[in-house]
Amino acid sequence: MVLQEYLQELNKITLLTPKEEWALWKSYKDEGNMESRSRLIEQYQPLVFKEAMRWHIPEDMLLDAIQEGTVGLIEAAERFDYTRHVAFSLFAVHRIRGRMVEYLKKEGTCAAVSLDEPDENGVTLQETLPDEGMDVAEQTGRHLLFEHVAKMLQRLPRKEQLVVEGVYLQDKQQKHIAHDLAMSLPYVYRLQKRGIRRVRGMLSQFIHDSKKK
Repeated sequence: MVLQEYLQELNKITLLTPKEEWALWKSYKDEGNMESRSRLIEQYQPLVFKEAMRWHIPEDMLLDAIQEGTVGLIEAAERFDYTRHVAFSLFAVHRIRGRMVEYLKKEGTCAAVSLDEPDENGVTLQETLPDEGMDVAEQTGRHLLFEHVAKMLQRLPRKEQLVVEGVYLQDKQQKHIAHDLAMSLPYVYRLQKRGIRRVRGMLSQFIHDSKKK
């Protein structure tokens, strides 16, 4: 399937009402109805596409990334407990994202995951660090900046520090960190997001103070 055909299929999807979706979950989980399962997977395919758009994936890799995300969606559907009254989209997005990130890292297009992920202002942590080919003064400034970032990590709450260091310094996958720390995967993602937000805030303050000197 080419990308244009996939987008056309997405446009054909009609949203279910909460009552209709509940009936499908009940049919799939309680009665093992695989047709209901297929309809649910189809219903949440736009969520996979939306997540893929966050990563600025090259077009020739986009469908493969979407397929990986769909595997994550299926895994989430298999593990989802509809009786707990948690929105499936919130439950599924982490598995979708995890599958895509694993694929992108394997293909060498997504180093260290979110170092290249922009914040709400469109600024990435990577963009705060100088390029290659610097002179001695710039190299010195870069080392000072990295030293300050290392100190920032030490100031994070312990759990956030372990997660952020695991992802960005040790290149661990979130699911492995969750296993090592006996945490749920969604909780690890929340700690990662909070930790990076704190580091960005401290880094912005550091840069602001440096400009005053």
